[in-house]
Amino acid sequence: MYKKEYERWLTSKLDDPDLAPELESIRDDEEAIKDRFAVSLKFGTAGLRGVLGAGTNRMNVYVVRQATQGLANWVKTQGGSQCVAISYDSRIKSDLFARSAAQVLAANGIQVRIYKALMPVPALSFATRYYHCNAGIMVTASHNPAKYNGYKAYGPDGCQMTDEAAGVVYAEIQKTDVLSGAKLMSFEEGMTAGLIRYVEDDCIEALYDAIKSRQVRPGLCAQAGLKLVYSPLNGSGLVPVTRILSDIGITDVTIVPEQKEPDGNFPTCPYPNPEIFEALRLGLELAEKNGADLMLATDPDADRVGIAVRCKDGSYQLLSGNEVGVLLLDYICAGRIEKGTMPKDPVMCKSIVSTPLADEVAAHYGVECRNVLTGFKWIGDQIAKLEEKGEEERFIFGFEESYGYLAGSYVRDKDAIVGSMLICEMAAYYRSIGSSIKEELERIYREYGRYLNQVDSFEFPGLSGMDKMAAIMARLRAESPKEIAGCPVIKVTDYQKPEETGLPAANVLIFTLEGGATVVVRPSGTEPKVKAYYTTKGKDLAEAQARKDALAQAMKPLLD
Repeated sequence: MYKKEYERWLTSKLDDPDLAPELESIRDDEEAIKDRFAVSLKFGTAGLRGVLGAGTNRMNVYVVRQATQGLANWVKTQGGSQCVAISYDSRIKSDLFARSAAQVLAANGIQVRIYKALMPVPALSFATRYYHCNAGIMVTASHNPAKYNGYKAYGPDGCQMTDEAAGVVYAEIQKTDVLSGAKLMSFEEGMTAGLIRYVEDDCIEALYDAIKSRQVRPGLCAQAGLKLVYSPLNGSGLVPVTRILSDIGITDVTIVPEQKEPDGNFPTCPYPNPEIFEALRLGLELAEKNGADLMLATDPDADRVGIAVRCKDGSYQLLSGNEVGVLLLDYICAGRIEKGTMPKDPVMCKSIVSTPLADEVAAHYGVECRNVLTGFKWIGDQIAKLEEKGEEERFIFGFEESYGYLAGSYVRDKDAIVGSMLICEMAAYYRSIGSSIKEELERIYREYGRYLNQVDSFEFPGLSGMDKMAAIMARLRAESPKEIAGCPVIKVTDYQKPEETGLPAANVLIFTLEGGATVVVRPSGTEPKVKAYYTTKGKDLAEAQARKDALAQAMKPLLD
């Protein structure tokens, strides 16, 4: 079957000139043909994500059109505005895919609101809500290497699409021929007909106003003299992040020159992920040269932000997503209580794989901590539940350990713009009282104990990867370890049993050990990886690290 499909693509007149030469080049390569055509990219709650190229198992304009036709079929059953918002980042062909999606939607009689230039995930979530759209599309592969692109689909609430809606869209996609099944109208024709319109300045300004409203201490940054190095990692964060920082009075901002302009090849960091040292290396070198107080970097679709803080000896320390999440939670709670802006019965949310230190900090300030499944849409779902009761202002903060943060209910996905603003405000405040982010983190560890949270990933590429990952999870369920590194397992929580967890079913296992350490195992939702999350606690970092290393050594044979 896959050979026939390959031949069909090879003999079709394709309107992306990059695809035909690639198809020709693999004519005699059986494995390459099989890899591109034996399966199709699957559409799920995270949309599509794959390597750019020709074939049903690649990201290309035909797969995007097919997915958008499936989405259009679903939208047409939804009533409402019959409108879809579209944004895109700096990745290769992101602008082409965004315009292609607009063409398919317009041809189906669906209104489109598309950004004139690249804008990040939070801007897409905001526009979807602002224009009361049925859905939103964000063309991005987040922090994947340059050879990837993707297509995130959002529901009318600005959250990534629900399982139920994604299932309907996927069924419609499967009914749509990938080469010829999508309706199509030229972009210009769609504009002339009034079906395709650009997102207007009032929407963009409303987003910026919503972000600035989340300041804890308005006006502080203008007097603080904070010195900052920032890298958008050649992505979509440059314009919105610098605009917000300028608006709140942070003017001493040096942009990493090699990573300033949008560039989907990501020439200085093959893996543009702010969790990884290599992506931040140029920024750190510049921070050391400039003596900056803080260095921060946003990923290509600017929904996540990583930071490095200056220590007393002039060196810089990278902070984990868990550490920044806890620091922001502590800063927001203390600041809002001090300023009298803390709502009644405040709520914060975090994913089940994020640090339990946040539960302790929240309890200290009288804040309810809700633990949800991995994926920011579940934090968005909690905001929606509050919104239904007219209580969305109770939500003060949410975070995931993978560097995603949100303060406020104006969007329903993680937002590196508000994250960057609050991190800078926090740094400016601590600087103004003679402290620092580093010193405040040490204070938190002294108060609550030295927590350590680390993640190990095991990659399973290729067509057999998913089967191997499924086998690992099945084996861990069937033969759960009774002890790990000599430490008894006192509880196994299987999130495929919603009757036990109270949460929707998810492919996650948590092993709770005597003494409080935990090991969480789950397959990634976006990459061919099984991830193991370790939480340990010790009297100091060395003790916590030794405990983590022993657990990881014991788990390795079970996850390889």
